[in-house]
Amino acid sequence: MVDCVVLDANALIMPFQFGLNLDAELARLLGEVKVVVPASVIDELSNLDTREARAALTLAAKYEVVETSLCGDRGVLDVAARKSAAVVTNDRELIALVNKMGLPVVRLRSGKYLVMSGD
Repeated sequence: MVDCVVLDANALIMPFQFGLNLDAELARLLGEVKVVVPASVIDELSNLDTREARAALTLAAKYEVVETSLCGDRGVLDVAARKSAAVVTNDRELIALVNKMGLPVVRLRSGKYLVMSGD
């Protein structure tokens, strides 16, 4: 049972690229879960100068930000490992790394809904 999910930058941009209601989809798929964002993801989004990245930063502000000394995907993996959490992403390289760690992956399918790895 998943009780915590970690969002990467890709996951925070999904609602603005695909019109996805992230909270509703996470609730549909997993029930009530804690949603966290690694500080490395906030840094990554802050360095992007796009409308989606700015919107993603606004969305990220509603979730708990978890400090990590690592950057980028390593920060996501660090937080996921410490919290034994699922990772929400569509980034293929990150999915492969999360799978190697034996943690669940939640990804977007058909640009419409979220699925857990193996579904």
